[in-house]
Amino acid sequence: MQNQKLENLLNLAMDATEEERERSQILEVGYNPIDREWDLIIKYSGNLEEVREMASRVTELLNEFAVITIKESMIDRLTELPQVEYIEKPKRLYFQAANGRRVSCIDSVQETRFGLYGQGTLVAVIDSGIDYTLPDFCNADGSTRIRYLWDQSAPGETLGTEYSSEQINEALQAQSSELRRELVPSMDTSGHGTAVAAIAAGNGRGGFTGTEVEKQQFGLYAGVAPKSELIIVKLGTPRQEGFPRTTELMLGVDYAVRKAIELGLPMAINISFGNSYGSHNGQSLLERYMDSVAGLGRSCICVGAGNEGKGAGHTAGVLASGEEQTIELAVQERETGLNVQVWKAYTDEMKISLINPSGVRVGPFQEILGPQRFTVGQTEILLYYGAPSPYSIRQEIFIDFLPRETYVAPGIWQVVLNAGKVVSGRYDLWLPGSSVLNPGTGFTKPSPEVTITIPSTASRVITVGAYDARTFTYADFSGRGPVTEPDFWEVVKPDIAAPGVRVTTAAAGGGYAEFTGTSFATPFVTGSAALLMEWGIVKGNDPYLYDAVIIGLS
Repeated sequence: MQNQKLENLLNLAMDATEEERERSQILEVGYNPIDREWDLIIKYSGNLEEVREMASRVTELLNEFAVITIKESMIDRLTELPQVEYIEKPKRLYFQAANGRRVSCIDSVQETRFGLYGQGTLVAVIDSGIDYTLPDFCNADGSTRIRYLWDQSAPGETLGTEYSSEQINEALQAQSSELRRELVPSMDTSGHGTAVAAIAAGNGRGGFTGTEVEKQQFGLYAGVAPKSELIIVKLGTPRQEGFPRTTELMLGVDYAVRKAIELGLPMAINISFGNSYGSHNGQSLLERYMDSVAGLGRSCICVGAGNEGKGAGHTAGVLASGEEQTIELAVQERETGLNVQVWKAYTDEMKISLINPSGVRVGPFQEILGPQRFTVGQTEILLYYGAPSPYSIRQEIFIDFLPRETYVAPGIWQVVLNAGKVVSGRYDLWLPGSSVLNPGTGFTKPSPEVTITIPSTASRVITVGAYDARTFTYADFSGRGPVTEPDFWEVVKPDIAAPGVRVTTAAAGGGYAEFTGTSFATPFVTGSAALLMEWGIVKGNDPYLYDAVIIGLS
């Protein structure tokens, strides 16, 4: 019997062999094969004393969540603790100005009538880091606007290293770049976080030369809240694949919220990462954590809707009792692995079969909880029927395609659904994010609905889609809603759209460049939230202008 305190994916990963984990795109995430340890997310009640006795590392988060590292052999004992309510494994996260400011009505609120620039507020950017040397993130006197920079990837006694504004200022005054990097070695190697931070709160002063930098406050490519102070979290990448995970994201949000409370300042948080694993109904521990901390202090969380709108990674339908439907999945050459999530109501009886590109059929699979294994040609199928969890009334059937040699068999695979007695009949299928699949791999009849990524599906975050500010048309890549809540009521998401096509903003290393994606639409909303909080909280017009109030305005 699979343990119901463990999420389905963790149950399957625990049952899988190490060789199967290595061939899977998702099962090995969070596992250290050398130490045979797992990084895990737990929801608990009471205290963590007994957990600390079992785990090699425990990081307590706000509102009775925690991220722990524990030996695989100890996980069964962990589930026996009554204070541990539920456990999930990490998932990988993937990335998701002048004209944008105008069409977003930023220019109009920065005229004399309002004069809103984000002063007295914090903008937290949880991303790939920041090029702190750029003038865009410095005051006119050359001092930094970054209050704190936590680099999770930098060597430190615990997870990463924290740099204060004093340390960053010392580095900025260094006589050489070598000394500067010695004092504060944090770098944004991808440039993603720098671009995002500049849209939300850059001052555009990197566009000036010589003495102009000292004379001018804001440049042509100034961001939305150019006087906000910054909290920067550079997400760590524990493995060489170069992707942060949901555990690092939760730690980053927790850090930012605690800093805002400590400093007593209102804060807008920007998250331009997401993933496609989950039922998309707001009930994973990551989504529940986002909702639980959204109202702490005076904060607002803005999350990009992702870039899966045209990725062919989702399809859906409705089955009547006794009906059969076939879903086609195109798999391109040289696909090293992929997986399919099937989500349905627990009350619905549904049998599943697979037909490979050569016409060989396997199934229908037995509707028994736990893992099953099959081999079809050159591909091994690892299948898992999920058990009920405390947070979801939807059932997951997880299908992992593992190549027996190097690649999954290319061609058209068919997923055959046969309905028994059904109450709802609704089903959804998701693939991993398009950024990890070869172009052309996807469902042949995809549905662009419910393609927003997690955690933008959380109910108390502002979910941001993208549009083209030049044509005033919705960007076809932008993830779409709605979100199906646990009671099957549909919630409209995204909450708002912002410019996300060819946005000009600061580039790491200097200069300005164009960027496209919901990653770069989100900071327009994050900066706007900071302006609203300046008007309401800092200037005394509305002391409750944060969290749910801003969501309502969006």
